[in-house]
Amino acid sequence: MFKRLRRMRLNPNIREMLTQTTLHKKDFIYPLFITHGKNIRNPIESMPDVFQLSIDEALKECEALQNLGIFSIILFGIPKIKDSIGSEALSPEGIIAQATRAIKEKFPNMLVCVDLCFCEYTDHGHCGILNPKLNSVDNDLTLETLNQQALILAQSGADLIAPSAMMDGMIVSLRTMLDTNSFNHIPLMSYSTKFASGYYGPFRDVAQSTPSFGDRKSYQQNPANRREAILESLEDEAQGADILMVKPALAYLDIVRDIREQTLLPLAVYNVSGEYAMLKFAQKAGIIDYERVLLETMIGFKRAGADIIITYHAKEIANLI
Repeated sequence: MFKRLRRMRLNPNIREMLTQTTLHKKDFIYPLFITHGKNIRNPIESMPDVFQLSIDEALKECEALQNLGIFSIILFGIPKIKDSIGSEALSPEGIIAQATRAIKEKFPNMLVCVDLCFCEYTDHGHCGILNPKLNSVDNDLTLETLNQQALILAQSGADLIAPSAMMDGMIVSLRTMLDTNSFNHIPLMSYSTKFASGYYGPFRDVAQSTPSFGDRKSYQQNPANRREAILESLEDEAQGADILMVKPALAYLDIVRDIREQTLLPLAVYNVSGEYAMLKFAQKAGIIDYERVLLETMIGFKRAGADIIITYHAKEIANLI
């Protein structure tokens, strides 16, 4: 006698009742790119339906998101001036500090996550302070600037801080800085396993953060290294991270599952710009059933073990589920 597994699929009510992985609006964080000025809504050619927004336009976007049932955002900044140390990120009047204050004042129930990095703010496009001898980022000097940036954003009202620089020791350094300044209630969502990936191309268009020389392979994770990828996240957990993350998501679901099996912490994935653009342009070309593939992709992230999905598709998904 063989097992007739199809018995549990034939009746649609039984299929629905036994669905093991589901999507909810609370699962999603929507990225917003904030720039200086007013009435600015700059479209990004490589990322359809994604915009650079001035703060007033971002407030309109927050209202639309809440009307859809999306109450979590993550902010990225496009500064007026870029320099070698990312000075605007270290100012209380920096674009994300301003945006955080404005959003929290008008939408106190919106969860405002802030990305903590320097690639958008530096004229060289790397994620921290450069060490010319190494021709790469100076790890420990960058920790100091990340600490300053985190403190300013916490003081501005950020609910959750998401360090993405992939510096060794950044979680314990940030945790110490926040705790000693009465922000021990602010959680850290670490980009704990962030790969040196080719999927980031469109993001660099919107954030204007393409490196002016070299690449980020000396600090971001090697896509070929599975054990090291797991170790990166487990080390951040040991240092005090509250949420772990794998970025990108689609090509790294094995890593998501590996980390899920070795931690009890919440786990996020970042459905990055290249993954987003592939689906959007496949939709435009008419070669996929877009809505079906979109939901199937999101289910794949959750089935692999993600609790949180950062995605530019969040508004579309909210209209589908």
